[in-house]
Amino acid sequence: MKLQFILCFVILSSVFSACNKNKLHPVPNIPFDMNIDITLPSYSGLMGVGGWTYVSGGSRGIIVYRRAIDEFVAFDRHSPEDPDALCGMPLYPDNDNFLQLIDSCSTARYSLYDGSAITGSEFGLRQYQTVYNGSNILRIYN
Repeated sequence: MKLQFILCFVILSSVFSACNKNKLHPVPNIPFDMNIDITLPSYSGLMGVGGWTYVSGGSRGIIVYRRAIDEFVAFDRHSPEDPDALCGMPLYPDNDNFLQLIDSCSTARYSLYDGSAITGSEFGLRQYQTVYNGSNILRIYN
């Protein structure tokens, strides 16, 4: 009987602690699938490591960052601190540190490198998958 009680307690504890981790992300999940040619002038910011550019789509636009020669990340510019998109401005890179995205309404800050919240938010950024063909085409999708 004591073993059953302990087992039940462990299961219930893990279920309740997991509930907190699995809160729904406040940024809507908008279906997106697009191939971009990074050699085009509109995406020239992605030609070098450390470059970034904006892409239309997602909830409030997407920002794409080139982390390495063959590694890209893409995040929605919709701030998790503004789930209803009441703020007129989507996230944008900090002029003093382009690796941080700023929410001008809540002053929350996010990492452009990995999308994690730096300050002012419980949630990180909504991320999109990326696949690079090694030449010029980058696929961004969810």
